[in-house]
Amino acid sequence: MRLVLFCKFPNPGEAKTRLIPALGAKRAAQVHRQLADRTVSVMMEANAGTVEVAYTGANEAEFCDWLGGEVVLVPQTDGDLTARLIERIDPTPVIFFGADTPDLTSEIVRAAASSLEQHEVVIGPADDGGYYLIGLARPLPELFTDMPWSTDAVLPETMQRLEQLGIEPFLLPVLHDCDRPEDLKRWPWLTA
Repeated sequence: MRLVLFCKFPNPGEAKTRLIPALGAKRAAQVHRQLADRTVSVMMEANAGTVEVAYTGANEAEFCDWLGGEVVLVPQTDGDLTARLIERIDPTPVIFFGADTPDLTSEIVRAAASSLEQHEVVIGPADDGGYYLIGLARPLPELFTDMPWSTDAVLPETMQRLEQLGIEPFLLPVLHDCDRPEDLKRWPWLTA
């Protein structure tokens, strides 16, 4: 089992850009650093597979200094999110994560991993119409091609495609993402 986190280096002005109007570039980058640190810790604590960080925004040594040597570091491919996901899709089983879900727990990660023993797909729905994780028991690149990323149509479109493929996904609890300034009030510790 591979647990893959897509992660930008917390460079001010390049990470959590939608939070910059409320926090400024430096503080928004610090929020991203906190969220990514927490996500890696939860993934490691789950002990559900190999933790890979698909990185961008800095070199491998800088990511190793930041996240430690216990994770597998792989550079992200060029291109959009579709290209980056498809690049990391094999071998399966694989679970993809983003670094913006403060309420993610090791129990949820373990539930996602174990569900792939009986289901072809597991999804952690986000309250904004996307998902905070998606896991695949076999490669299904058609779940990522021509996807309206960063919109509230991602989850409905994914569910529609799964229905067309005759696949019933295992659904995890709905969690909230931290993307916009109004999301920050849910987690005051992020800006304390």
